[in-house]
Amino acid sequence: MPDALVRIAHISFSWPNGTPVFDDLSATIGAGRTGLIAPNGSGKTTLLRLIAGDLKPHAGHVEVIGNLAWLPQHLPLSGELRVAQALGIAPQLDAMAQIAMGKADAALFEIVGDAWDIEDRTRVALARVGLGDIDVARPLHTLSGGEVMALGLASRLLAQPDVLLLDEPTNNLDREARERLYRVLDDWTGCLIVASHDRGLLERMDQIAELGRHTLRVYGGGYGLYRAAVDVEQHAAEQTVRSLRQEVRRERRDMQQARERTERRAGNAARNIPNAGLPKIVAGGLKRAAQVSAGKSHDTHAARVDEARTRLGTAVDALRETPTFDLSLLNTRVPAGRQVFSGEALQVVRDGRPVFAPDGLDIDIRGPERIAVTGPNGAGKTTLLRILSGDLAVSAGTIYRGPGRIAYLSQRLDLLNPSATVADNFASFTGGMPATDRANLLARYLFRGPRMALPVGALSGGERLRAVLACVLHAEPAPTLLLLDEPTNNLDLDATAQLEAALRAYEGALVVVSHDESFLEAIGLTRSIRLVDGELVDEG
Repeated sequence: MPDALVRIAHISFSWPNGTPVFDDLSATIGAGRTGLIAPNGSGKTTLLRLIAGDLKPHAGHVEVIGNLAWLPQHLPLSGELRVAQALGIAPQLDAMAQIAMGKADAALFEIVGDAWDIEDRTRVALARVGLGDIDVARPLHTLSGGEVMALGLASRLLAQPDVLLLDEPTNNLDREARERLYRVLDDWTGCLIVASHDRGLLERMDQIAELGRHTLRVYGGGYGLYRAAVDVEQHAAEQTVRSLRQEVRRERRDMQQARERTERRAGNAARNIPNAGLPKIVAGGLKRAAQVSAGKSHDTHAARVDEARTRLGTAVDALRETPTFDLSLLNTRVPAGRQVFSGEALQVVRDGRPVFAPDGLDIDIRGPERIAVTGPNGAGKTTLLRILSGDLAVSAGTIYRGPGRIAYLSQRLDLLNPSATVADNFASFTGGMPATDRANLLARYLFRGPRMALPVGALSGGERLRAVLACVLHAEPAPTLLLLDEPTNNLDLDATAQLEAALRAYEGALVVVSHDESFLEAIGLTRSIRLVDGELVDEG
């Protein structure tokens, strides 16, 4: 529907505790694919809920032209539901089944309505998201998280909406499922708004909308063009800041020089007046006039300094600051060729069945290798990381672990005590370290002052990742092998960029499980292995 659009007019919204989210936000988004981006906690999901009607703005209004479908990040689906119920087609299927058995109740025909082709349309929609062979009677609790998300998308496609809202749709999807989703959205002709941190998905958008509290700035093209435009803006802003800083220094210098000239003239006048033979009243008038003139000069220069400072403050606010944290640790350096881990014929038995191929897995990690482990969901990638870390014992096979500690960060980032502060958690891992050294190290991970006193449970996803990294990397002994399981899940784009920069500085061995191709490319991999059908395939 080419006329499909979303119009946001001067909306304001705050949470019940008074925390503001939006203030006088206006925007119009028409047909086409729009990627919605902002740091975590900035209100992307809230904006989608306002558009969907789940929330009401405190001021302003939202207008949607066309039929709307909304796919939230966390689907409110009970595991006891069947696929047909999740798709919303159970009543029609049941009514058609009763009609096929000879029942001619008018109510049954009313339930079916115009949906006599619902089975065919359902099969097409399921096939598009990779679920073409799924039984509509299957219970949801037997599906993976990625399959549930794909099912949710299929249900929205069945509704044939003009306006489609998606919130982080690729979270928990493996590479193949992501590619299928990309292809579905490539064909979209209505109004699509996708909140996402997936750069592969954002690159396929027609435009990127950057959300702020007061503005929704739209950049034409995909994520690459957005970044290029932002980089140009940033460069111009940095030049403006440098120029205005020089102007502030110049205005301060001019004010100081004017003050010194005035003081010299006043001193000369005070010495010369007694010798000029002027009446006292005239001499007093000249002195007061000089003071008034000096005051006006000072006020003029002070106003110029204040104006330059104000413009400098505005220019500084326009800068985009993406702080980086430091993961460089000298005692994590691993010499080239050193054996870090070796495993032969590794096997795990779960519920009486082997997880891997009959002959098990063989894996060697040498020196400061950076290895990506890829593969479909359910292939056993997390199981492999747990074996490498020692968190999971093998049922068969032999293992050698080299000197040094292995640090494992699970997807859940549940290593820390959520009710304790960042500083207290860090102290529990590094108890023998002086308090000053601990504070300095936490500052390297961007926890300074009050941020160290925050409970871990109050941190964003990116902050929690930094806190966990600080704790595991600085416990003794320092790790020489770092294992990461989907580390970019739930990280915003800035936090992902921070992590990429930090991992590039890490000098130990690294094994990472991730479906994020952009992230894997950015961290300088040396090898990629794919786990599929219970076997490891070296992809170079």
